[in-house]
Amino acid sequence: MIASLAGFAVISLVTPLLTRWLGRNVFFLIAALPVAVFVVLLCWMPGILGGTPLVERLRWIPALGIELSFRLDALALLLSLVITGVGALVLFYCARYFRDDEPALGRFAALLLLFAGVMFGLVTADDVFVMFTFWEATSVLSYLLIGHYTGRKESRGAALQALTVTTFGGLAMLVGLVILTVGAGTTSLTAMIAHPVTGAAAEWAIALILIGAISKSALVPFHFWLPAAMAAPTPVSAYLHAAAMVKAGVYLVAVLAPGYADTAVWHPIVIVLGGFTMLVGGWRALRQYDLKLLLAYGTVSQLGFLVLVVGFGTRDAALAGVCLLLAHALFKATLFLVVGIIDHSAGTRDWRKLSGLGRRMPVVAVIAGLAAASMAGLPPLLGFVAKEGVFAAFLESHDGWGTVAVIAAVAGSVLTVAYTARFFWGAFFTRPDGSQTPLHREGALLATAPAILAAAGVVFAFAISWIEPLFTPYADTLPGPHESHLALWHGFEPALALSAMVFALGAALIALRRGVARAQAAVPHPIDSGRGYLRIVRSVDAFSAWLTTLIQRRGLPGYITVILIVFVGGVGSAVVGNRNWPSGIDLWHYPAQPFIAFAMIVAAVGAALATHRVTAVLLVGVTGYGLVLLFGMGGAPDLALTQALVETLTIVVFVLVLRRLPKRMAQRNPPVKRALRAVIGIAAGVLMALVGFIALGARIQPTIAGGLPALSLEAHGKNIVNVMLVDIRAWDTLGEISVLVAVATGIASLVFITGRTGSAPRLSDAPGDHVRPAAHEASVSRPQWLMAGRTLAPSSRSILIEVLVRLLFHPAIVVSIFLLFVGHNAPGGGFAGGLLAGLALVFRYLAGGRYELGEAAPVDAGRLLGTGLLIAAATATLPLFFGITAFQSTWFEADIPLIGTLSIGTSTLFDIGVYLVVVGLVLDILRSLGAEVDRQQEEEASEPDAAEPEVART
Repeated sequence: MIASLAGFAVISLVTPLLTRWLGRNVFFLIAALPVAVFVVLLCWMPGILGGTPLVERLRWIPALGIELSFRLDALALLLSLVITGVGALVLFYCARYFRDDEPALGRFAALLLLFAGVMFGLVTADDVFVMFTFWEATSVLSYLLIGHYTGRKESRGAALQALTVTTFGGLAMLVGLVILTVGAGTTSLTAMIAHPVTGAAAEWAIALILIGAISKSALVPFHFWLPAAMAAPTPVSAYLHAAAMVKAGVYLVAVLAPGYADTAVWHPIVIVLGGFTMLVGGWRALRQYDLKLLLAYGTVSQLGFLVLVVGFGTRDAALAGVCLLLAHALFKATLFLVVGIIDHSAGTRDWRKLSGLGRRMPVVAVIAGLAAASMAGLPPLLGFVAKEGVFAAFLESHDGWGTVAVIAAVAGSVLTVAYTARFFWGAFFTRPDGSQTPLHREGALLATAPAILAAAGVVFAFAISWIEPLFTPYADTLPGPHESHLALWHGFEPALALSAMVFALGAALIALRRGVARAQAAVPHPIDSGRGYLRIVRSVDAFSAWLTTLIQRRGLPGYITVILIVFVGGVGSAVVGNRNWPSGIDLWHYPAQPFIAFAMIVAAVGAALATHRVTAVLLVGVTGYGLVLLFGMGGAPDLALTQALVETLTIVVFVLVLRRLPKRMAQRNPPVKRALRAVIGIAAGVLMALVGFIALGARIQPTIAGGLPALSLEAHGKNIVNVMLVDIRAWDTLGEISVLVAVATGIASLVFITGRTGSAPRLSDAPGDHVRPAAHEASVSRPQWLMAGRTLAPSSRSILIEVLVRLLFHPAIVVSIFLLFVGHNAPGGGFAGGLLAGLALVFRYLAGGRYELGEAAPVDAGRLLGTGLLIAAATATLPLFFGITAFQSTWFEADIPLIGTLSIGTSTLFDIGVYLVVVGLVLDILRSLGAEVDRQQEEEASEPDAAEPEVART
C-alpha cells in the first residue's frame, strides 16, 4: 500500500513533463497506475476476504504514538477497488474528452491522478491522524480540480466554496478525533472500533466527527457546495463527486458504525439528516434543466440515502448499504460521463435545447438507459438489488428509527424515479415539434468508459452471489442475524411491494409533472443554505472592511501608527513591570563600534527627515550596511555576508517600487502630526533598546552555545550557523522559505492584472518597433551580449553598467554555486548563494531591461519556487519512508583522486531547495515589480490621451 501511494506521488510529479511530449494521450499512460493497483488488489482479495487484513506500518511521530499505519480490510478493499477502477476509466475517458490545447492539461492530469492516490490513502489509513491528513488533502485537491478553469469566476467561486465548507467540517472532525484519541489511548482506528470509548466525551467526539462526514458527503445543511462544484470539468464531477471524494463521509460513517452506532447522538444525526437530505436533493433535482445540475442534486439525494443506510446500525442494512455504495459509484459515474459526451456533441447540457439524441446516438442512449434504470432501482440491475435489500433491512427493524428510515427511503426513492425519468427523457427524446439538435460526432473511445461502468451494473446484478462475499465481512461486524442475503429475486415479499409502490408513485409524479412543477414553484424557500453561506461570507467581508477602515485609516502611516502604538502599549507595560534588570552594561567591545553606531544613528535620523524618496532609501541602506560591519567585526561572517546581500537587494526593490511614486514626499502633514509621529517613533525605538537590554540580562539557564560545535561536527559541518539552519533547526527554515513563497505569490498577485504564470518576456516577444537595429552589420552575425539592450532607448542605456554586468554576471553565478556547496563548512549556504544569484539577475535586468531578464532566466519563477520548496520538504518526508525521524540527515563520503574527500549530505539537498526558493523569489520580484511595471508604463506612455494616474500621498 505504501509503495502504491509513493507511486501515485512520483508519477503525479512527472505527469506535467510527460504531457508536454504526449499531449492528451498522457491520460492513457497514467491510467496504467490505477489499473495496476486494481489488479494487485484483486490478487490480495482472497486473503483479505478470508479474514486476514493486510497491514503495513512505518514509525512517524513516536512521541505522540502516531504511525504511518495502513490497513486493508474488506470495506477498505471495496472502496479501493472503486477508487482505482473508476479512476482508471475516468482517466481513459479524459484522453478523448480534452483537447491537446486544453489549458494546464498537465497540471490537471497530475492533480487527478494524485487525487486517486490520496483517496486510496484515506480509505486504507488506520491511524486517525494520518487519515485526517489524507482527508484534508482531498479538500485541497478538489479545490484545485473544481477551479481548473481559473479564468471563470464561477469556477473559482465554486472551488473556494467547496474548500471552505469541507475544511470547516474537517476542523470539527479533528477536534472529535483528538477527544476520541485521548479517551481511547490510541490513534489506531481499528482499536477505537474494537474498544469503543464511552461517556459524554465520546458523544461529543462522535457528533463532531459526523459533522466532518456530512460536510464532505454534502448532506443538509452543507449540501449546497456539491451542485456549485459542477463548474468543474465533467471528469472531475464523475470521479470526485460521484465515485470518490463524496464517498469519504459515507466511508467514515460506515467505519464508525460497528463501534458507535448505539451512541445517543448517532441516529438523530445519521437517520434524520440522511433521510431529509434524500428528500431535499430529490425535490431540487426535479426543478433542474441542466443535466449535470440535475445529476448533482440527485447525487446529494443518493448520498443522504447512503448515509442513512450504512449508518442504520444493523447487519442487513450494512450489507445492502455497501452494495448500494458500489451501485451508486457505477451508475452515477456513468451518467456524468454521458453528460460529458452530450455536452461535447451538442454544445449544451440544457435539455430544453436537446432533441432527437436517442435516435442519432443509440449507443450512448443505451448506456445512459442502463445506468438510469439502475439509479431508479429497476430490475435486473445492481441498483434494484441494493434498494430491495435496503427496504428489507428497514422493514425488519421494529423500532421507531426503522419506521422513520423506511418512510424516508420510500419517499426519496419515488423522487429518484421521477428525476431519473426527467433526465433520460430530457436528454434523449425527440420534442413534439420534431426538431433535431445539431450534433458534432465524437470518437467511439469516449463512450468506452461509461459503457464498461454501465455493463458492470448489469453483470454484477446477475453475479450478486459471487460479489456478495466482498460485502459480508464488513456487514458481519454489525449486530443482527446472518441469514439474509442479496439476490436479484427474493420472491413476493414486502420489500418487492414497496418497490412496486415506488415505481407507481414515481410514474404518477411523471404523469403529473406540470402540477408538480407548479407546486414546486409555489413552495417558498425559507431556508437556503447556499444563500446563507453567501450572506455569511459577505458579512465577514463587510466586517473586515469596516474594521480595517476603522483601524488602518489614512494609508500606510496610519496603520503603521496603530501597530506601533499597540506595540509600545503592550510591550511597554511588560517592561515597566520588569524586575530583572542587568547589573552592568558594556558600551562597546572594540573601538570601531561606537563610530559605526553613530553613523547608523545619523543615517536613521536623516532618513526620517529626508524629503526625497531615493535619498531616504539610501540612508536606510547605510544603517543596513552599518549592521554588516558590526556583524563582520563581531565574528559573524555568515550574518555579515547575508545582511550585505539582503541590504543590496532591498535597495534595488525599493527603487523599483519608487518608480511609481513621486520623487518628493508629501509636505502637507501638519506639524502636530509630525510631532506625533516623532514621539511614536522615538518611543518604539527606545522600547526596542530597553527590550534588547533586558533580554541580555534575562538568562536564567546556562547557554546551549557550548554544545553547538559538537552538534555541528556530528552533522559533518564546521559552519555552526549553516548547520543550524539546514540541519539542527531545519523545520524553522522550511517554514521561513514557505513564507518566501507566499511573499512572492502575494507580490505578483498585486501587480499582475491577469494570470501570474510564465516567465519574463523574451526578446522574440518584443514588438518589432521596440527593437533597434544593431550599430554594425558584423554585430548581427556574431554572438552578442545583452541582446535585449537594443530594446532600450539610448538615453536609458549605460555602457559602464553593461560592461560591468558582462564581466561580473557569470562569475557571480559561479560564486553563488560555490557559496551553496561550501556553506556547511565555510561562510555561505543556500540563502546567501541564492541572494548572490538573484543579484546577478538584478543587474542583468538593470543593464538590459525586461526582455534581457527573460533571456537571462527563461524559466517560470513559480516553478523555481515550487521546485525548491518541494526539494526542501522532500528531505523532511523521505526519511519517514525508511522508518527514521523526519529531517534526519545522512551522508555520502568518498575519496576522489585529485580532489580529496567528497562529503555530500541530505542537508545539502535541503540547502539546494533553499537556493532555488531564493532565486525564484528574486526572479518573481523582478518579473512583477520590474518587467510588469515596465510594461504597464509603456502602455500608459502609448496612450497620449490617458489621464495621469493618481498617486497616493504618504
